[in-house]
Amino acid sequence: MEVSSRSSSPEILVAGQQLVKLIHNLCFAIFIVSVLVVTVIAVTYQASSPMNCSNPAVLAAIKRFNSKTFRKSIVFISYDTPVPGPNPDECDDAWRFRNRREKSWRRYRDYRRFRLAPSDNCTFEVVRAGKFRSGIRAARRINDTIPTVESESELRKGRYLYYTRGGDHCKSMNHYLWSFLCGLGEAKFLNRTFVMDLSVCLAGSYTSTGKDEEGKDFRFYFDFEHLKESAPVVEELDFLRDWKKWDRISFRKVPTYRVTPMQLRKDKNTIVWRQFDGPEPENYWYRVCEGQAAKYIQRPWQAIWKSKRLMNIVSEIAGKMDWDYDALHVVRGEKARNKELWPNLDSDTSPDSLVEKVTKLVSPWRNLYIATNEPFHDYFDKLRSHYKVHLLEDYKEMWGNTSEWHNETMALNGGRPVEFDGYMRVEVDTEVLYRAKLQVETFNNLTRDCKDGINTC
Repeated sequence: MEVSSRSSSPEILVAGQQLVKLIHNLCFAIFIVSVLVVTVIAVTYQASSPMNCSNPAVLAAIKRFNSKTFRKSIVFISYDTPVPGPNPDECDDAWRFRNRREKSWRRYRDYRRFRLAPSDNCTFEVVRAGKFRSGIRAARRINDTIPTVESESELRKGRYLYYTRGGDHCKSMNHYLWSFLCGLGEAKFLNRTFVMDLSVCLAGSYTSTGKDEEGKDFRFYFDFEHLKESAPVVEELDFLRDWKKWDRISFRKVPTYRVTPMQLRKDKNTIVWRQFDGPEPENYWYRVCEGQAAKYIQRPWQAIWKSKRLMNIVSEIAGKMDWDYDALHVVRGEKARNKELWPNLDSDTSPDSLVEKVTKLVSPWRNLYIATNEPFHDYFDKLRSHYKVHLLEDYKEMWGNTSEWHNETMALNGGRPVEFDGYMRVEVDTEVLYRAKLQVETFNNLTRDCKDGINTC
């Protein structure tokens, strides 16, 4: 018996060791399987449950990132609530800001796309941030819809002021605005809705052909959304269609501007219809606001803002220079060729003269934006030895056929591409100039000539 007991002990020992090894392997296998299961669950969960972009911790992470990245150049004024981006870990957010380096208190809007990841203590951190206005899902859409008259009863309840087209058509944009705002001012004085022609004729001085071009949309150049919030307006074509449909509407024809706004103040007709059929300058709209009427009619300039689509280009150009630049305004063109009125302008703005004068006013190697009507952009090459020169044409991708501006204006134009014309260039150039830290002007800093010609200073 003893021999049998002693002989079985090694076998029991070996069996025990094998059992322990088996248990160890089994536990390790269970551990590996558990890790894999957890990983699969985590990946599946991440892929099928997008980030809650409205979580306050997401906005807090974006604010921390922006404060750190832009603390030297931007003052943040307000933020919108972030919205989901195209991917589960992305959020788009928009905010209003002020340029710290700019003298004025103009406010701007930006929206960017952020990729975020969870961090410690239920917080998030920004892994990657998109470029200026990349977060298109957070963009505020421009409301260009045209107010219409819905019914005959609505038309009868209203009171309207209608100007037929006069001699102002196809004049310079300054002339157009002076006349248009006269009509808008009279409508306000009469407590009437202004019937507005959205079709603008662009004078040949702004077109590539040199000829007047009909059919330009008011919304290409000006902020119609702001205008209709500032003053009651309806669009002419729809209004005339409704008027024809419900032809029993009362109206009064006013054949001459000599009938003053004060004489029309108590008129009860639904429509006051001013007609401008005489010869120029008798048929200019702005004649309504002359004489005694000038004491009563105030042009609502605050209702006219430049197009948001153009202002987006302005902000993007300034942003690419980090809002830290100086600007040079060089007026040449027709004035430089007219030696009778501007005898010195051509020579005073020659390439060598520009280098001599600008280097005394602008610190070396600054960002220098040049707003100009000079068609040959190599004209400014000598300044490149002293500054980082920027011209509007350097940013032509912003209105190219893949740009947001191109797509939105084409939609306004019935699907047809819109030319980035001369007046649009003037608007953008001027607004970028206004935002510069230092502005060097042609007639204040560069030439001895007067802005309006000889002996007008």
